[in-house]
Order: sequence, then structure tokens, then C-alpha cells
Amino acid sequence: MTVNKSCLFLIVIAGMERFVFKGLACNLVTYLTDVMKTSNSSAARTVSIWSGVTSMLPLVVAPLVDSYWDHYSTILASSLLYFLGLLALVSSTLYKQNPSSSSLYSSLYLISLGQGGYNPSLQAFGANQIEPQNELPTIENDRDPNNKSWFFQWWYFGICSGSLLGVSIMPNVQDLVGWGLGFGVSAIVMVMSIGLFLCGGRFYSYRQHKTVDINVSFFQKIIRAIKGLKSSEKSRLVELELEENPLFIKEDNNGVETGCSSDQNSSNSNHLFKIMKVIIRLLPIWTTLLMFAVIFQQPATFFIKQGMTMKRSIGKSYNIPPATLQSAITISIILLMPFYDKIFIPITRFILRNDKGITTMQRIGIGMFLSVIAMVFAATVETKRREASGSGFGRLSIFYLLPQYILLGVSDIFTVVGMQEFFYSEVPEEMKTMGIALYTSVFGVGSFLSALMVFLVERFTGSEEKNGNWLSDDMRKARLDKYYWMLACTSFLAFLGFLFLCKLYKPSV
Repeated sequence: MTVNKSCLFLIVIAGMERFVFKGLACNLVTYLTDVMKTSNSSAARTVSIWSGVTSMLPLVVAPLVDSYWDHYSTILASSLLYFLGLLALVSSTLYKQNPSSSSLYSSLYLISLGQGGYNPSLQAFGANQIEPQNELPTIENDRDPNNKSWFFQWWYFGICSGSLLGVSIMPNVQDLVGWGLGFGVSAIVMVMSIGLFLCGGRFYSYRQHKTVDINVSFFQKIIRAIKGLKSSEKSRLVELELEENPLFIKEDNNGVETGCSSDQNSSNSNHLFKIMKVIIRLLPIWTTLLMFAVIFQQPATFFIKQGMTMKRSIGKSYNIPPATLQSAITISIILLMPFYDKIFIPITRFILRNDKGITTMQRIGIGMFLSVIAMVFAATVETKRREASGSGFGRLSIFYLLPQYILLGVSDIFTVVGMQEFFYSEVPEEMKTMGIALYTSVFGVGSFLSALMVFLVERFTGSEEKNGNWLSDDMRKARLDKYYWMLACTSFLAFLGFLFLCKLYKPSV
């Protein structure tokens, strides 16, 4: 496939945004415990809930982008909100000795609101840059298997590169120089990404399939969509009529609408029905992926607190910020992504006698299984850490955590890229932003589920007198090893459920 300049341009911009977001999110739990003075469990819940809201908002914004707005304008408006949230965070950190919880949360959720429109629109806009003859095929279309995965694979490579820089550089700036400057760097990079996006306007293709006529005002369409819910019994008849005679509404010079408004009402109602039908069909697979998203939360929460109790010194004066170990995830992705294309896929093609190597569903399943193995490693290392601290032989080196980070990076190559491709391919052409939003919503609900699990574990283990709370602030009493074993077992059950549903699922044609 010919390399598309606009795709590469947008991949760079996506990488810059990931630098900003990961630079903020990867060390947020440390900011909450050290600056805001919250407990370990409370900080983990706060980060999980914020991550959940951030990942769920695209599911709300996506139908509006697909139906009423356009990708380009949504990206610009959302990036402005994104920057305002970062600016508010910088100001509250620099000019207040003791930042209030309200100012912190308002800044964080303004960033979430901006990202809710930014991420799915940018990725769908990038996918639309591929020329129609090179359009991404569906799961069962194997005429050109390379086209199917190229965009999502290298898009993920780009955002992982940005994430690597974010988690490698920003924790050092935040811990060694100051939180105000750390957040300020993120704001500056966001401004640079907005400028770069504007500069690339001459390269972009502005194709976008609309589900309803864009000449009608946005608020009129919202009202009609609500009214259309009351006339759902007519939707099947309207669907048949639409196939033969596409409907539209225009405005004359005086702003008076012409055409059949009742048909437009039914069209909007039919579109809502179509969205619900797609979501319901994908919901079982979507549900089994939630535990993978729960594990996805651990590097930014309890892995950090685990690392803070271990030996982190290099030389006499430098201590490794635990958050920087998250760079092992992105390094493993960047290094092994070419290995996946050049070695793994050819081997699987030869073994399975399949031109595509492995299917999208098989790719997701392999990553899910690797994430279970990562949690087994995490539980084992935590057990050794507790034994070392209690035996008097000194602290365990923080580098013992590397295998679990690397395994999560390898699992991401399989599952995360596979999820993007699956949800994008399994929705109709006019709902591609919704497909991206369904993918991000897995991590949104998974973040909420992670926060709920932390609450329940703290609730039911906090009264144990002998060992104390599994998630205690005192890491000598905490039993993170039991928590990790619990995650490994529940994730394995989700993996078995995924395998069962794969046998029943029929891909869209």
C-alpha cells in the first residue's frame, strides 16, 4: 500500500498527544499521595475513575461526530478544551501552595472532556485519509490482508512512541524539578500539536460519511431524534423506503425548510435504532475485554506504589522514579512491533496455511492470555518483595518488576491493536467514529471496574487483624500479591469466556 502523507502526519500528532496525556497520567497517583496527601487506595480509585470517565466520553461524543459534526472541527474544538484543562492544572499547581481538590478535579475533567472528542475524531479522521480503493476491509475480506492492519498497527506504534517519551521524561521532570514545570511542558507540547495539525491542512482528505443531512440545524436534529423514539414502529417501513429513495431536507433562502419532515424524523429514529443494534451485537465480546482493561490500570496505580518500596538507586544520588518503568511497556511495543510483522505473521501463515496469519479474534485472545501471565509474574515478584523486606536481607531491586511490564507491552501488541481493528471493522461505514469509541469505552468501563474492585477489596479485607488491608498504605502489611492473584484468576475466566463467544460470533460482511 502506498504510504499516505496525511496518515503519517496525523500519526505524529497522535504521538504528541500521547506524550501529553501519559506524561500526566503515569505519575498522577504519586501527585495525589505526595502533594494532595491521599491514601494509596484513594489515589488508585481517583486515577481509575478519572481514566474511566476519560475513556467513556468518546462513546457520548462519537454519535454526534458521525451524524452532525465533522472530524476536523471537532478535533480543533476538543484540542482547545484539552489545552484549557492543562492550563488550569498548571496555574493551580504554580500559584497555589496547597492546591484544592476542586481545582485539581475540575482541571482533570476538563482535560477528559477535551479528549472525549479529540481521540476518536483524530483516529477516525486518520483512517479516512486512506483512499477508497485502499479502504480497510472487513474481517472476512482477505483479498489484501496488509491494508487491513497497516493503519491501526502504525497508529498504535506512533502513540506508543509518544507514550514512551512521556513516561520516560515527565516523571523525572515532575519528581526532580517540580510539578508545575512538568505540567507546563505538557501544555506547551499540546499547543505545538494543535499548530502542527493546522499546518497539515493542505494534506488532508475531508471525506466523511454522514448518517443524516447536515443542512438541518443541530438542535432541530436532536429534537427530531427524541421525537423519533416515539414512532419506532414505523422504522422498518422507513428503512425500506430509504433504500429506494434517499431523503434529505433543504432550506430555502428565507431559512424555511422544504421536504418531508416526518421522513426525516423516522430517519433519525432509524439511525438510533441502528446504533443500538450494533452495540448489542458487539456487547458480549466487549464485556469479556473488561478484565484486560482492569489489568491495564495496574502500571499507573499499584505497580508504582510497589516500586516505591524497592531499591531504586543508581549511583549515589539518582533514584529511579517508579513511573518511568512504564516505559518498558512502550519500549517492548516499539521493538517488537516490527518482529510481529516480519517474523510472527510469516511463521503463522506457514503453520496455519492462512494468508492473513492469525485472525483479529485470535490476536486479541493471545494478548488476553499474556496479560494473565503478567499478573502471575506480578504476584510472584510481590511475594518475593515481602519476603526480602521481612528477612532483613535488604530491599528487592526495582528491576524485578520489568518482566511484568514487558509482558503487558507484548500483550498490548496483540490485544489493543486487535481491538482497534475489530471495533472499527465491525461497524457500518457511517459509524466509524462510534467504532473507535466502543474500543475506548472498554478501558473506560474497565477503569470503573478497577475502582470498584479496589473499593470491595478494601472493604472486605480491611478488618483482617493479622495481615491487614490487602491495599494498606503500609507496604509491609499490604498483600498486593493476593490482589494480583485475584486479578489473574478473574482475567483467566474472562479469557475463557472470550474463547467461547468467538465460536458463536459471526463477523459482519
